[in-house]
Amino acid sequence: MQRAAFTLVDGHRIELLTGSRELFPALVAAMAQARSEIRLETYIFDFTGDSVQIAHALMRAAQRGVDTCVLVDGVGTGALPAIWQQRFHAAGVQCRVYAPLGTLGLLLPSRWRRLHRKLCVIDGREAFCGGINILDDLHDPGHGPQTHPRLDFAVQVRGALVLQAQEAVARQWWRTEAMRRIRESGGRPLWRSLRATGLRRLRWVRFPRRMHRPEPVRHSAFLLLRDNLRHRHDIERAYLRAIGNAREEIIIANAYFLPGRKLRHALAAAARRGVKVQLLLQGRYEYFMQFHAARPVLGSLLAAGIEIHEYAAGFLHAKVAVIDAQGGRIWATVGSSNLDPLSLLLAREANVVVRDGAFAAALRERLQQAMAQHARRLDVSAFARRPLGQRLLDRVALGLMRLALFLTGRSY
Repeated sequence: MQRAAFTLVDGHRIELLTGSRELFPALVAAMAQARSEIRLETYIFDFTGDSVQIAHALMRAAQRGVDTCVLVDGVGTGALPAIWQQRFHAAGVQCRVYAPLGTLGLLLPSRWRRLHRKLCVIDGREAFCGGINILDDLHDPGHGPQTHPRLDFAVQVRGALVLQAQEAVARQWWRTEAMRRIRESGGRPLWRSLRATGLRRLRWVRFPRRMHRPEPVRHSAFLLLRDNLRHRHDIERAYLRAIGNAREEIIIANAYFLPGRKLRHALAAAARRGVKVQLLLQGRYEYFMQFHAARPVLGSLLAAGIEIHEYAAGFLHAKVAVIDAQGGRIWATVGSSNLDPLSLLLAREANVVVRDGAFAAALRERLQQAMAQHARRLDVSAFARRPLGQRLLDRVALGLMRLALFLTGRSY
């Protein structure tokens, strides 16, 4: 499929990328043009297959003097393989791990707050955002080689939102570096540890009083972040507003789908007022909790008249949505946030929202094609008659999910 690029009315230029087969060449080309700075954040940085292209592009940039910073998650990636640590260090690539697990690991609920966003900013002039990890489409860390590529999306952006992305990654890098210095301080006072991170250089980074406005009307494209401080609900609220405004059609593709009460009610209300609601969800068994805990919720959505299609050709990893692509209130999003408790309550996420008819139509076409060619539609009566053993597993998984939320002190 031909890559699609769009110039929006406010000057943004956005290109829609499907899978690593489109993202990786675009990233490599952009990194080759970098002159001052590359900042990359990813949940998974794998070194199998085509993902090695990104590692080599980072090293080449660092070797010619580009300030090259890579931040990976302590669960999704953990410590890099020793050989790649050595190669990155020799080339000058700075690589840090967000929230290393430590001795007790995920036994501590506070460690469930992960860096799940996938952001790359180059020279403050272009940004990449989406759901695609640095992971080959035909390789799965838990399931090995795949015969069909993973379905996922990202966008390459030029325009005003790049500054938002640049500020976001700069902030996160500094916080991570500060925590690393504190852990390694060996008892030094906190202030001395913070000064060692380069606190004096903060004057070179613009940190406005309110960095990310959830939905600035003047822009056709903007960045939404989710964190555990000031932007805890921005992505969820944006979805709720868009669903509430829908008049014709809602299409959501989500890898790990377990919406809370507000989102479920909003989708059901949209279906009742005549909006065609289609969900494209993971059809292959990947993780016990994510697969089984969602099943009871799917039953209520099917009963409300919502179409549910399960992607079966390969693994679905997309986190995108298109609402009223051909109507008056166009809304589309591509990002890292699932509609589940881990994304909406705990993880750091990033989504780009686009209000442009041509972009929304292109994303809609790819989702419709995936549903028509590679998905199976759930039948409400057949779903209700699924075996008793399966329904028991569903209830156990949902109970465990609710217990986990109780331990974090969050309601959903």
